[in-house]
Amino acid sequence: MPLFYEVLSGVILKKEDEQERRNKSATVTNPINNKRQHKLLCLFYPQAALVLNASRRFRYTLDLKKQEEKTQILRKIRAHAQAIRAAYLFKAAGDGQVIETTKPPAASAGEFPIGQEQLASVSREHDTVALQQYGGVAGISNLLKTNLEKGIHGDDADLLKRRNAFGSNDYPRKKGRSFWMFMWDACKDLTLIILMVAAAASLALGIKSEGIEEGWYDGGSIAFAVILVIVVTAISDYKQSLQFRNLNEEKRNIHLEVIRGGRRIEISIYEIVVGDVIPLNIGNQVPADGILITGHSLAIDESSMTGESKIVHKDSKDPFLMSGCKVADGSGTMLVTGVGVNTEWGLLMASISEDTGEETPLQVRLNGVATFIGIVGLSVAVVVLIVLLARFFSGHTRDASGNVQFKAGKTKVGDAIDGAIKIVTVAVTIVVVAVPEGLPLAVTLTLAYSMRKMMADKALVRRLSACETMGSATTICSDKTGTLTMNQMTVVEAYAGGKKNDPPGNKSELSPKLHSLLIEGVAQNTNGSVYVPEGGNDVEVSGSPTEKAILHWGLEIGMNFDSTRSESSIIHVFPFNSEKKRGGVAVQTADSEVHIHWKGAAEIVLACCTRYIDANDQLVDMDEEKDPCRPGVKDSVELCQKSGVKVKMVTGDNVKTAKAIAVECGILNSLAEATEPIIIEGKTFRAMTDAQRDEIAEAISVMGRSSPNDKLLLVQALRRKGHVVAVTGDGTNDAPALHEADIGLAMGIQGTEVAKESSDIIILDDNFASVVKVVRWGRSVYANIQKFIQFQLTVNVAALVINVVAAVSSGDVPLNAVQLLWVNLIMDTLGALALATEPPTDHLMDRPPVGRREPLITNIMWRNLLIQAMYQVSVLLVLNFRGRSILGLTHDKNDHAIKVKNTLIFNAFVLSQIFNEFNARKPDEFNIFSGVTKNYLFMGIVGLTVVLQIIIIEFLGKFTSTVRLNWKQWLISVIIGFISWPLAVVGKLIPVPDTPINNVFSRFRGRRKEPEASQ
Repeated sequence: MPLFYEVLSGVILKKEDEQERRNKSATVTNPINNKRQHKLLCLFYPQAALVLNASRRFRYTLDLKKQEEKTQILRKIRAHAQAIRAAYLFKAAGDGQVIETTKPPAASAGEFPIGQEQLASVSREHDTVALQQYGGVAGISNLLKTNLEKGIHGDDADLLKRRNAFGSNDYPRKKGRSFWMFMWDACKDLTLIILMVAAAASLALGIKSEGIEEGWYDGGSIAFAVILVIVVTAISDYKQSLQFRNLNEEKRNIHLEVIRGGRRIEISIYEIVVGDVIPLNIGNQVPADGILITGHSLAIDESSMTGESKIVHKDSKDPFLMSGCKVADGSGTMLVTGVGVNTEWGLLMASISEDTGEETPLQVRLNGVATFIGIVGLSVAVVVLIVLLARFFSGHTRDASGNVQFKAGKTKVGDAIDGAIKIVTVAVTIVVVAVPEGLPLAVTLTLAYSMRKMMADKALVRRLSACETMGSATTICSDKTGTLTMNQMTVVEAYAGGKKNDPPGNKSELSPKLHSLLIEGVAQNTNGSVYVPEGGNDVEVSGSPTEKAILHWGLEIGMNFDSTRSESSIIHVFPFNSEKKRGGVAVQTADSEVHIHWKGAAEIVLACCTRYIDANDQLVDMDEEKDPCRPGVKDSVELCQKSGVKVKMVTGDNVKTAKAIAVECGILNSLAEATEPIIIEGKTFRAMTDAQRDEIAEAISVMGRSSPNDKLLLVQALRRKGHVVAVTGDGTNDAPALHEADIGLAMGIQGTEVAKESSDIIILDDNFASVVKVVRWGRSVYANIQKFIQFQLTVNVAALVINVVAAVSSGDVPLNAVQLLWVNLIMDTLGALALATEPPTDHLMDRPPVGRREPLITNIMWRNLLIQAMYQVSVLLVLNFRGRSILGLTHDKNDHAIKVKNTLIFNAFVLSQIFNEFNARKPDEFNIFSGVTKNYLFMGIVGLTVVLQIIIIEFLGKFTSTVRLNWKQWLISVIIGFISWPLAVVGKLIPVPDTPINNVFSRFRGRRKEPEASQ
């Protein structure tokens, strides 16, 4: 980035009017997607009446009523604060009749001559009169024992004293929901309530008829199974809520620079103490209440506190800064005077609690699927109930001994009620199995798991829906600096006086005047700093990568940073931003000369210059910076292109530099490719009409010399063409593009707080390779949900068909209530845990992006689940009707033979689900065992399920109405389950059409309607 020197007089404020206009129009808001979410939820909520446990099913839905209550609380607190401030101002105005010359009393705060109440009365009430009476910001700093240039000492003892005297920069959190509240939610499930009532009735009748020793087994078994389901469900939900709470804490933990002991260090926002000196730059969040020390065109967006979208300019007349506000423009330094609950922002945050999650689009779709399946299951259960009750009361139902269970006028009332309760219990249990509560749970689990793992991959998810949407991304519009390149700049060439300095730090060829002007420009025209420790070794240079490169070069040519800055005084600063593409400083020297130094984009700075220092009065390039491509970026770009995701580079650098980096990173194959519209300038794209932009948007690979608005226009054009667009950004002016995109990716290191708040995901290491990892995780979320759907629907279809056919044909069901509840636990909670936590694989990047309107159940999934379900239904029904003869039980007692047959059916059914769980891991791959040993949770759940199944069959027969099986019967059960593996391999050889089944049906219906219309 070239650096030039220019001498002007009387034109320091020549851009004042234009800058004012820009400031007024540059208000950056951070809209929340309430409107979009509200529309989405309103479309779905009419179906909520069909959901059997809406409180649990929709536990992560955005509560619009709660949002409104939160907004009302915010308004009340703001109004309260403004009323207090107005009262103080009114009182001050009344007291103004008497001229006060005495300094306000300063109550001691331990080690400090001023207390928190006095500081609050100055800063929170914006009392400029009291501030002046204390001696201004310099007087306050003396009372706080702070050096306005070097900050506080910052040692542990000093920090402890300040926290004891003035508090820490934290606020009390509202307690999250306790485990017992999740237990209560799980208990509200209507089907489980019915089962508990049935268990109680069965328990009472059993004890009455058979005595307490034998009569409690049936009712007690159902009650225990229901309690187990409730506890496991509550534990699962509670753990997910804790994960979301921890991730919310990560979002709040902002890192920023403070000046302590004369050096800039990075700390957490929670570590700020009263007395700290904090540099502020455009896009930063004001981290605490404070007073402005120095400011240059500093403009603050106070809308988060006042509710008014108005930019407020800060200077010595209005030096008070409120925590939580954003820096809209300019730069400065502030002295912290209030932290934590002693600030309005702290009170605000302590008064509200953040939602632990939101309903994502995929969850909404799955709720619809779950509700539909639940209705089908409910209908089937009603049919089974009617058939079984009709058979029972008409005398067609026999017990295990072959006796008729109900004889009109002869059977006792208690026995009749007991028989009817058992039938109702079976019907209700069918509903329990049919209602796939695990579908929304699976989404929550996989999102929580993905968010936690993405943190390890340097990506902080701010909005849950972004995890899913990244799986559908077709285009990534990426910045160059930092994202594709290393953001480590060095000055590699320097020209001065018509000659090339070789090496760049060779100062011997610089004239004294030119040397003096250059080091003055480098030292004064920067937001960075140079810290030289006492020994003079290991000089620390801080600032942006560009500023660090220039400061390092200044040190090489002999700059003494502190002494150079002391030789002249700053009159005015022109802050750098991505819209102006230049920044400057006006300084006054000891002999009253005014020098203005500029740095920025070459063509922008040159267009403003009138005179240059050059031996021949010719225009020459002064310096050039090289920003090397990050290691691994080229491989990441190639992986994206292979997976159907187009990478576009949008940069503020000139086209020549952008072209070279694009070739190096693999976005362009060669320089010969670099022709319009593949590579285009921002101003050219900006000048086009919407139709013209739509026409060439897809072809663009590189946009050079672009403004944030050009990026926004490109995003809008791509979205109009149907693309799912991810955008990276770091500046305040990138906020509109980040918000407009389907997925906004803010940079964690170079990104401003405004950009981060407008984003969906924060890339913590500013690396494009991490963006690609996010794409992998997005696809993994979708893939894991599909795996679970395939697994669960197979169980649903098989269990329903087996019980319905058996009930209608024989009046009895092979799988009783307790057994079905165990199956429900396997396929819902345990199945979701096992399949929803599969890590992403490279195979995911071999597929094209997932279309947002593609069906959740693909043709491949239909093929797999129907093959497995048909196999299980066929085998188990054969066992149900011919099991006695096949198993050689014809000579056994009827009661024992039926129990053995039903136990074998139950055991084979459960083992089939365990084997099929492996099939569900890889719906479209032959090697279903790939990576399975690395997924410890999956292996642990499968192992636990097998162990529990053995315990149930061998030791808990009285509770589950089962008997022990011999080794041959166990072998038969295992073989039945094992066959699902080779069957899955054969099934995957069957080709499926590319067109989704539902599209085929819709086309067929359309064709049928056409002849009818023509008639």
